[in-house]
Amino acid sequence: MTATPEAATESPTPATEPIPAAEPQPAPGATPPRRPPAARAAAELIGTAALVAVVIGSGIQATELTKDVGVQLLANSLATVFGLGVLILLLGPVSGAHFNPVVTLAEWWTGRRGGPGVTIREAAVYVPAQIVGAIAGAILADAMFGKPLVEWSTHDRSAGHLPLGEVVATAGLILLVFGLARTDRLRFAPVAVASYIGAAYWFTSSTSFANPAVTIGRTFSDTFAGIAPGSLVGFIGAQLIGAMVGLALVALLFRPGPEAAE
Repeated sequence: MTATPEAATESPTPATEPIPAAEPQPAPGATPPRRPPAARAAAELIGTAALVAVVIGSGIQATELTKDVGVQLLANSLATVFGLGVLILLLGPVSGAHFNPVVTLAEWWTGRRGGPGVTIREAAVYVPAQIVGAIAGAILADAMFGKPLVEWSTHDRSAGHLPLGEVVATAGLILLVFGLARTDRLRFAPVAVASYIGAAYWFTSSTSFANPAVTIGRTFSDTFAGIAPGSLVGFIGAQLIGAMVGLALVALLFRPGPEAAE
């Protein structure tokens, strides 16, 4: 939208007057703003709790409304897309909206030599907050639907091809988040990350957990979105491998060229 000549005449802008830059909005993979540590930890706990409540709650609701597994997965994935996008948009300016230990650890790894990113001490606060939040979110979802507050999931996900789905899902997530950071497009993270997770629900065999904290939380609910504790080690191991693959792809694809290095 451009100004009319009249508007330009009425409100001239001196050539020497600097135009204030828009304040950058952090997102996953960005350096967290210097908020108080307690606020950042609370944002990670609350955000992860809300995310797990969305995932499990929508799964419970879907199974109560229809017996069609495809429709159940569609409802579950759509709710996750909308919920995750809103949470990143809301809490990104507070903590960076990681809600995911592999994102936090990947950011620490990329910034460990003095670059932007969380410090090891901050990561040591973020990760427990995310895990506690995920467990709290599972309990909250069960409580909202009148389920036992803690009921270990019996949904076995130990089939050998499922961890491969988690490697792919997590590698893609890390590539997306840090690719956006390297290309200065983190403002698109709420839409891009939520859209990727929604798509990965459907194109990965594991339905894209891609998050160790969320995986742990989902063991506490014996519902559509749950995962049996016996499947936990395989999924989390695959997610860690996926994070390493994702970081390798970021280094390969987004390595600064000679002109950037100069």
